[in-house]
Amino acid sequence: MGLRKAKSIEHKGKKLTDILEAHAAFFRGKEGGARADLAGADLSRADLEGINLSGAILRGANFEGSDLRKAKLPGADLSGANLRKADLRNTDMTEAILPGADLTEAQASGVEFFRCDLSNAIFHRAQLRNVNLRLANVNGTKFSGADMGVAILRETDLTGADLSGVDLSTTLMPKGYAAEVKQKSA
Repeated sequence: MGLRKAKSIEHKGKKLTDILEAHAAFFRGKEGGARADLAGADLSRADLEGINLSGAILRGANFEGSDLRKAKLPGADLSGANLRKADLRNTDMTEAILPGADLTEAQASGVEFFRCDLSNAIFHRAQLRNVNLRLANVNGTKFSGADMGVAILRETDLTGADLSGVDLSTTLMPKGYAAEVKQKSA
C-alpha cells in the first residue's frame, strides 16, 4: 500500500491542500492566511515530504508511517502525536513541542531537535543518527534501543532520560557526563 497524497486527505471537512495553502499565506503575512490546526488529524501513511508546518498545531495528530523527510516543523506543537515508523530524516524540528509524542521505530536521522520539548517522548528503536538534541528537554524521554550514533547531546540535561540499551560510544555527551556507557545487546 503506497502513501496517501495530500490532495486526497481531509480534516474537519477541509482539504489538506487548502489548509497548507492558508498556512503558507499566514506565515507570509498575507490576507486570508490561517495557522494550520491539524490537531487530531489522521495523516497516517501520508506523503508530506518537504511540507512546511512551522508553528502548526498538530497535537495528537497521527503521522504513523508518513513520509516527512525534509519537512519544516520549527515551533510546531506535536504534543502526544503518533509518529511511529514515520520517516523524519533531515527534518527541522527546532523548538518543536513534542511531550508524550511516540516516535517508536521512526527514521529520524539528521533531525534538528535543538531546544525541543521532548519530555516523556518515546524513541524505542528509533534511528537517531546525527541528530542535534542540544538544549532539548528530555526528562522522562525513553530512548531505549535507539541508534544514537554521532548524536549531539552537549548542553542537554539527561536527568530522567532512559538511555538503556543505547550505544553512546560515538555520541557527543554533555561535559562531565559520567554514566556508564552501555553497549547494545547483540
